[in-house]
Amino acid sequence: MNVADLKIKNLVEYKNQIYNITEIFQDDERGYFVKIENDIHSFSVPAGSIKPIQITEEWLEKFGFSRTYSSEQRIRYERPEAFIKYDIDLNSRKIVDGLKIYGNSIRCKYIHEFQNIFSCLFGKEPAPAAYGLMTAE
Repeated sequence: MNVADLKIKNLVEYKNQIYNITEIFQDDERGYFVKIENDIHSFSVPAGSIKPIQITEEWLEKFGFSRTYSSEQRIRYERPEAFIKYDIDLNSRKIVDGLKIYGNSIRCKYIHEFQNIFSCLFGKEPAPAAYGLMTAE
């Protein structure tokens, strides 16, 4: 995971738990660190020790998407905004996999990427009350 892609409030995984990033900083001698927190813990760790969270159907639902289409080749999720969709390509080539905004495909397979795109489009985080923190599977 590239630390330059991270932003405050991004969700990440650390030691099989989900955390919010609350701070990103650089130690002159040891590189980048992130302060992460959840309902139980709050501490700083090297940025290289956190992992991205893969977008799954469960996470799409937590972010306000609903399944609207399903076939042998594709599963489609849509948000209330008519111009945002997410396709899960069941084909091994994954040609149509990812976020669709106004019909344009955006490779987006991690939660922090979706959060950053949503934040740029709407100026706010996606449905913060909808996704609460939980243990990663």
